[in-house]
Formats: sequence, C-alpha cells, structure tokens
Amino acid sequence: MHVARKRFGQHFLHDKQIIQRLVDVIDPQSDQHIVEIGPGQGALTLPILKIVGQLDVIELDWDLIPALKIRCLGKGALIVHQADALEFDFKSLLQDSESLRIIGNLPYNISTPLIFHLLEYSQHITDMHFMLQKEVVDRMAAHAGDDDYGRLGIMVQYHCKVTSLFHVPPSAFYPPPQVDSSVVRLVPYHEIPHPAKNYQHFANLVKLAFSHRRKTLRNCLKSIMTDVDWNKTTIDPQLRPEQLSVADYVQLSNLFF
Repeated sequence: MHVARKRFGQHFLHDKQIIQRLVDVIDPQSDQHIVEIGPGQGALTLPILKIVGQLDVIELDWDLIPALKIRCLGKGALIVHQADALEFDFKSLLQDSESLRIIGNLPYNISTPLIFHLLEYSQHITDMHFMLQKEVVDRMAAHAGDDDYGRLGIMVQYHCKVTSLFHVPPSAFYPPPQVDSSVVRLVPYHEIPHPAKNYQHFANLVKLAFSHRRKTLRNCLKSIMTDVDWNKTTIDPQLRPEQLSVADYVQLSNLFF
C-alpha cells in the first residue's frame, strides 16, 4: 500500500459517493480531450477513463505510476506524463484546434500557484473542475465586499466564470486532511468581459493593491497614482482594495497604462 507523502500534499479520495458526484458534474464525453492533474491512486481516473476511452494524466510521484497503469489496464488508453504540473506545458497536449478539459484533486500546497499557471493557457481550455481546499475555493468565488475577496478571486474571475459546486468533508480522503474541501468549476471566457489594455500592468496593479489590503487604495497605490490621477477616475480612493470589482481594477489599469 502506498504511503501518502506529505511533501507532495497527498490525500487520496476514496469516498465512492463523492467520486460519482464528481464524475456527474464533470460529465465527460468520449469526444473530449481530458487531462487529469494528480491522478494518485486512480479514484477519479478509472471512471473517467472508462467513459472517454483515452486520458492524459500528469503525475509527479514516480512510485504511484506503476500501480496506476495496472489498475487502468483494459479500461482505455492511459497516457502518463511524469512531470510537475507547475512547470508542465499544457499546449504540448493540443492537437489541431481542440481545447482541453482539465480535472484533478489538487495538492493543497501548490493549488494557488498551479491555478495561476493554468490561467496562462485559458484560451486553450474549455473548463476546469478541481477539488481544492474550501478556503481557496471561497476566495476564488468571492465577490467585491466579501471577506474572502482578494487578488486570487480577481485574477481568476478576470479569465473565468467561477462556480463553487459542493463541499467535501475530510473523511472522504485518506489520510484525512485538516481542512474541508470544495469542488469548483472554472469556465474560461471566449471573450474577456472587461479586457485590460495591458494584462501585466493590470496584474501588477491588483498585486500592489492587495499588498496592504487594510489600507485605503490611495495609500496602497501611492507609488503609481497621484491625487491628480485619482481626480480623473470615478473610483473613491478612500475605498479599501476588497471593495473594488474586477471591472473597477481593469478601469484603473486601462486609464493609467
């Protein structure tokens, strides 16, 4: 029996009802190119593979791969990429004009940087379904004014429609994590609703605004915006960073780029 490795953030899903519920919300189809990140012991891999017939999986832990291949024998074509998903080039999986559907029970210790990495490929992705720490999903789905709203939510919502689907208790995993989990659906927009003239400028502005989230916007952004600049906007500089919508941040970025 494989011993879960703490350095890989491994918590293996074993609850059959949760697994089936995950498969139902993903709704895999045989003509779709699905990629699973962190298949682990194959809890989600097997039922998905049986439906679609072919599945790409990205697994970092060498020791899990032989048993995974054995479990999937005769179930379909399993294509294993032994790699770190944080550094993986997802465009390398594309064929012709297709797009990818990405799924996974993501290790909590890399979930946020991995989401940022995947956003770089959003134009090539149909949707993403992930099991994540509930706190992370709450932050991704939060709206302006919510306590959980911040940089992560703004950057994800710039690219995607975010839907928190359902919660998962620690008992659904082995070993059980110390936190609750949630399943989230991310659907990249075909056309960005509020496009930034310069994406990097927008990203830097959001990062700077939340570097001191308890201060006012005037204080957070004083290194790049003067009182004269604020007079050109309809946004109150006395507001705090979590009170601005994605559209507001894009407006600020576009005005001063």
